[in-house]
This record gives sequence, C-alpha cells and structure tokens, in this order.
Amino acid sequence: MSVDIIENKVASSGLITLNLEDFADNTPKVELDIKPWLFREMILREKDFREFVKAHDWAQYQDQIVCFVCSADAIVPTWAYMLLSVSVQPYAKRYFFGSTQMADELLFHEALHATDFSVYQDVRVIVKGCGERSIPVNAYVEITAALLPFAKSIMYGEACSNVPVFKRK
Repeated sequence: MSVDIIENKVASSGLITLNLEDFADNTPKVELDIKPWLFREMILREKDFREFVKAHDWAQYQDQIVCFVCSADAIVPTWAYMLLSVSVQPYAKRYFFGSTQMADELLFHEALHATDFSVYQDVRVIVKGCGERSIPVNAYVEITAALLPFAKSIMYGEACSNVPVFKRK
C-alpha cells in the first residue's frame, strides 16, 4: 500500500507575504469639524471662536489622533488651526489638518519610510490584498517603490491567487 504525500507548494515556494495592516497605526482617530464653531456656520469670528476653543473638552481626545477639518465652505484663517493644535496637544497622541483618511495616508507613509526593505533582497514578495481594514492606495504604491530595488519579484493578492506586478530580469 503506497501513501501519497501531499506537498504544500505555497509553503515551499519561498514566497514572503507582506501585510500592510502590520504597518497600520491602530490609534483611534477622530475628526474635529469646526463648522459648528463658526458664526452661521460660515464665518470665523475670532472672539467667538476663542471662546469655543476655551470651553471645549479637550481631554476627550486623550491618546487619540485628532484631525481638524471644516466641512463648511468657509475661509478659515491658518491661525485658527494653530490655536486648535495648542489646545489639543496635551491630550492627543498626534494631530493633523485634514481628514482621517489623509492622516492614515501620512501614517502609512511614515511607517513604510521607517522600514528597512533591504531584508527583501532577492526575495519573491506578495503584498497581501485583502484584510480586516481598508488600506489607502498610496500605501500599495509606496511599498512597491520601497521593494523595487530589492525584491526578486512583487505580486499582489494571496499565494494561491496573485497578480504579478514586477519581476527582475
């Protein structure tokens, strides 16, 4: 009686899977929309704005990433966002001007640029395509750029079903 041995070709292929979720900053993020702090939700009046800033409970942003936005089509002077920064600084882990999506893009950029990709020299890499969280497209572009000088090949997806992106000649 012969026994057939099942070989796991994916495991023996030498492929390395990179999951961009591993580079994600999982700190809670919140957008602080200043539209309600504007006169008629259109005009920033300095005295009123300063009162809103002073009365706001900044401690609620403890250890979070705060993103300052204004959803109104209003002209907001730059100093207003600077004032918000001063007020949130003692509490927030980080703070940005722009949406939480913009913050995610910047955080991925920082994490990827802080990584030494030379460890992928002559390696066949698969950049995982699906996961638990949404990954900004810029992260896929940046990881490709970071891997190009080193990787033997770059693929997108899963080991069992991938899309070739790059192969060194």
